[in-house]
Amino acid sequence: MNITNPIMEFHISRRARDYYQFDQSLFSLSGNVIFANFYATRTFAQKMNQKRDLIRFPEQAVRAGQINAMGLVDEILHFVVGLYRKQMNPEVMAEALDWLNERLDEGSLETTLIAFADQFPLLGVYRRETDLQAYLEGETNSTPNRQILLEEMLMLWLANMNPAFSPFLELFDDSDLEKDTAYLEVITSLKDFFETQPKFGPHNLNLIDMLRTPAIAEPHSLSGQLDYMRQKWGYLLGDYIFRLLRSLDLISEEDKAIFQGPGPARVYDFTGLDLEIERFSPDSDWMPSLVMLAKNIFVWLDQLSKQYRRPISRLDLIPDEELDQLARWGFKGLWLIGLWERSAASQRIKQLRGNPEAVASAYSLYNYQIAADLGGDEAYRNLYSRAWQRGIRLASDMVPNHMGIDSKWVIEHPDWFVSLD
Repeated sequence: MNITNPIMEFHISRRARDYYQFDQSLFSLSGNVIFANFYATRTFAQKMNQKRDLIRFPEQAVRAGQINAMGLVDEILHFVVGLYRKQMNPEVMAEALDWLNERLDEGSLETTLIAFADQFPLLGVYRRETDLQAYLEGETNSTPNRQILLEEMLMLWLANMNPAFSPFLELFDDSDLEKDTAYLEVITSLKDFFETQPKFGPHNLNLIDMLRTPAIAEPHSLSGQLDYMRQKWGYLLGDYIFRLLRSLDLISEEDKAIFQGPGPARVYDFTGLDLEIERFSPDSDWMPSLVMLAKNIFVWLDQLSKQYRRPISRLDLIPDEELDQLARWGFKGLWLIGLWERSAASQRIKQLRGNPEAVASAYSLYNYQIAADLGGDEAYRNLYSRAWQRGIRLASDMVPNHMGIDSKWVIEHPDWFVSLD
């Protein structure tokens, strides 16, 4: 295994795949879900959230940081098993299979492996393209598939025994295996086998007990389990440490984003501004008779494109016929909503929070200038001139603090904002 590779994976049951209709590109040939980066975990979480009633039960929302952490815990446990083979006994899984075959009822191990491979199938088996028995008889990268399945079954049991994994139990529920196969007898006998093998890890435990220690030490916290691995297993993990820290950072950022209620009220001091003169324009005689129509500009342009059957994406492309119609209807004002250049950071944040197709908010701006996507100031002046010829005034609105975190005002003029330490 190349531990610098960012890909993470863990098993998902056939039942969960059918229910959530996960994109098959998320799954490796082994059948495990693949998370190549944080974006993949967010896409996965979004797919689950679409099946949940988050309006009535917002606490059921699946968060990408938790999915990412769960996948990393599973992968690190796999990595530790690989280290054990390399450092202690390269044939340990082959010997484990022999041990189990000698001690379990005839055929029960094979039946259990087949049931596991069917309920948590590799991609070809899930698509019914690969014969299950043929897979069991074969190898993957020179490793017999039965050994791979036995290790994956152990990981499944560890996941189901981990209280911090319980909110996601539907993804890897092993209750059918418990009920219908010798699954628990296999795990119990496997633990007996590892008692006969060399001990491992910082506390000199048998391998299965060592793999259980993070969940025992921090039973209800995935971030706590990752931090336990960092502190106790750091000398074993190599470059995994960096991925572990990134995963902890993602969870931390998601926790910050959850509103926990208002903080202390601190009233701004307006001392010295008592005599500040008013700065608003006086009413004009045309204002009382103004009849104004509001248009969300991007929505309107999309509607016009469909109506006129041609691309209308800029202000200067709005047809004269449309302005003529508004004038005939008696409108004297056109309020354009969403004119301003929006924050790229706003769009990225919304995408990172689980909506890959999100656009920037109209209330999180980069600058108060006509958006380049709308044709900029030149296109606006074109529309203004044509509208004015028809007696239609243009209007828009501004709220000065509707700024994105990357806005020019925030970066270049922080003194324009009320700020606290």
